[in-house]
Amino acid sequence: MAYYYPEPSRTFSEYLLVPGYTPEGCVPANVSLKTPLVKYKKGQEECPISLNIPMVSAIMQSVSDDTMAIALAKEGGMSFIYGSQSVEEEAAMVSRVKNYKAGFVVSDSNVTPESTLADVLALVQERGHNTIAVTDDASPNGKLLGIVTSRDYRVSRMNPTDKVKDFMTSRDKLITAGEKTTLKEANDIIWDHKLNALPIVDKSGRLMYFVFRKDYSAHKENPLELLDSNKRYMVGAGINTRDYEERVPALVEAGADVLCIDSSEGYSCWQAKTLQFIREKYGDKVKVGAGNVVDRDGFLFLAKAGADFVKVGIGGGSICITREQKGIGRGQATAVIEVAKARDEYFKETGIYVPICSDGGIVHDYHMTLALAMGADFLMMGRYFARFDESPTTKLNINGTYVKEYWGEGSNRARNWQRYDLGGKSSLAFEEGVDSYVTYAGSLHDNVAKSLYKVKSTMCNCGFITIPDMQANAKMTVVSSTSIVEGGYHDVMLRSTGSKG
Repeated sequence: MAYYYPEPSRTFSEYLLVPGYTPEGCVPANVSLKTPLVKYKKGQEECPISLNIPMVSAIMQSVSDDTMAIALAKEGGMSFIYGSQSVEEEAAMVSRVKNYKAGFVVSDSNVTPESTLADVLALVQERGHNTIAVTDDASPNGKLLGIVTSRDYRVSRMNPTDKVKDFMTSRDKLITAGEKTTLKEANDIIWDHKLNALPIVDKSGRLMYFVFRKDYSAHKENPLELLDSNKRYMVGAGINTRDYEERVPALVEAGADVLCIDSSEGYSCWQAKTLQFIREKYGDKVKVGAGNVVDRDGFLFLAKAGADFVKVGIGGGSICITREQKGIGRGQATAVIEVAKARDEYFKETGIYVPICSDGGIVHDYHMTLALAMGADFLMMGRYFARFDESPTTKLNINGTYVKEYWGEGSNRARNWQRYDLGGKSSLAFEEGVDSYVTYAGSLHDNVAKSLYKVKSTMCNCGFITIPDMQANAKMTVVSSTSIVEGGYHDVMLRSTGSKG
């Protein structure tokens, strides 16, 4: 007969952390959220790739493009570029992230010497800044002939038809730097010569970037940036179990730091075949995660097949309807707890630590702390990131409320049938996701900082300043339906917004 689990599967909302002793020095400023992203062997000094914050963005059209990847890498996390697009388009997104240099800005305002003051003023109005490059062909990477700033002209004393060549600061009067200049060296030059902008040029005199004085402080605001050995932002990319022989080489060539098989259910021969292909072609040089699974058997299968990390969660996403469509899945908390236990046992037996990623089920910020305490090494989130300026979707005003579009990969809008591959026909037979809106929340930087401060604060309440310490020593309690109600405001009448008192 069928096997029945003796206990019901539970969600994060059914648990609370029990506070512990908080010693001196256990304060949010001292908490480290650094966590392993890929597997490593016992005795290694450091994991090959670690995250500085335990957050990655979901492999979704409505969440993870190159803009999101850069923004999240600045905070210390990683985005996985969505794979439900052409191989060429996905590789191009990865390439844009890897070629983006923090602090090095490609010029977006360019004119030729024959352009006019009117052209300059139009660019200032359009772009909102006053540093304009003068190149031989008005391109961002043309031969640099000079620059124009607000100090080079006075509208009241000049004619709109005046030529740029007559009032620009010419190249021979500019301080520039070569193409191998580091950001630190560029900033030193800016401060030594009291510049507002430093042009970076190649050996042929062609403009590559500007480094701005104002960006120095912005760079300092991101001390947790996730960078590779060449000081480039790190980025992940989604793959599927259909076209991996073509997609994987293209993404590796584009510079993807980590790959992840994007699937609603990962305990399958197709994932094993995909992992086998990558291991035979690249060995352990290419890092790849797999999933999703919800139990011990699924984890062990993927770990033994060669996964660098394993994603946990089926049906817990806010836009996912897999459970009601198929009747498969498991409460996210229970799934994480069981898989984490299997992960620890596998580490003890083999000496190989395979990180697990909790994917789905995060509704409130405190759920993040619970997931980490239950054993998740990092969290993959979709709805959370879809709300921000940096997500690729449209911001709309619906009945006076700003929202952003958010749809599942299993929806008819995404039509990502490869994610639900069962070796059958090449189409989406039925929906496993919905098309929806999420309330707009502003910038990623501000929201991530607030959420992670809550995580750190909770950890301190429990007496921990590292994630491994919390995972080893946290105390948790199941809560009743009544205590869940008690946990929110109750037996009071809320004041209306804007009331005085």
